Amino acid sequence: MTTKNEQQVANKPSKQVEEVGKWWLTMSAAAAQLTSLDEVRDFGENWEALTAEPGGVDYIETDAGGVPAMWAVPKGCAEDRVILCLHGGGFFSGSMYTHRKLYAHFAKAIGCRALIPHYRRSPEHVHPAQVNDTVAAYQWLLDQGIQAKHIAITGDSAGGGLAITAALLIRDKGLPMPAAIMPLSAWFDMEVTGESMELNNEKDLLLNKEWVKSMAGMFLGENGSPKDPYANPLYGDLTGFPPIYMHVGDDEVLLDDSLRLAELAKKAGVDVSLDIFPGMQHSFQMTAGRAPEADDSINRFTAWVKPKLGLA
Repeated sequence: MTTKNEQQVANKPSKQVEEVGKWWLTMSAAAAQLTSLDEVRDFGENWEALTAEPGGVDYIETDAGGVPAMWAVPKGCAEDRVILCLHGGGFFSGSMYTHRKLYAHFAKAIGCRALIPHYRRSPEHVHPAQVNDTVAAYQWLLDQGIQAKHIAITGDSAGGGLAITAALLIRDKGLPMPAAIMPLSAWFDMEVTGESMELNNEKDLLLNKEWVKSMAGMFLGENGSPKDPYANPLYGDLTGFPPIYMHVGDDEVLLDDSLRLAELAKKAGVDVSLDIFPGMQHSFQMTAGRAPEADDSINRFTAWVKPKLGLA
């Protein structure tokens, strides 16, 4: 069943979460001035400054089936439960380093380990490199003895879309499905057709239609199709999927991506829920540990997923 639960907060976002909007404005201005992709990526590594250090978490780099990755391991956590965490960044930026603290907050709240793959990025590596890397990391977890019913997949922005497309490929390869999927501010539509692209154009401080089209082009490359369900799950059949719980801000140009994915999942008989957060910008959860709205989002995910992982 699809539900749309709006967070009851004051009309004005907290000062802490306003830093997300300021960062997006800074990022947009910098992207217009920087002359190379490496410079943009390097600047983007400062993204992690939005997130408070959770404390009590060890970070361990590893090789996850040929994919560079990082473990976030909270003290005293259940090591046989894992959240597979897929970072955002439009497929061309972001890393396991920019998102280590965000997903450490998730892991610490849930009481499990988090594995953050550093999947290959576009335009050097186009689709399906990213979904293949994610499934390779998932297979590696299974090979390590982690049961599928003890794995949840989450991701923000491009990583949120990847959480769904990876699950499609996992299912179609005949692998056991994870216990749950939790996309945040997810990007699904490679055709960039959502009504919110126009309606929220003045509200979203980072993304706009042309930028999203540009990122889609880098991701798909010359031969990729925007209708490929392993790239654009809005063309996928979600039959047999585990429960899905999504969060999105209502100021995002990507708002309709989550609304349409929720309807698609509902039609396939999937247990799906969607919370829409008023006044929130793209990936506002990056202010975890500082902004009450981000912590509220993580707490909602935690309460939802712990029973599904057998931790409640």
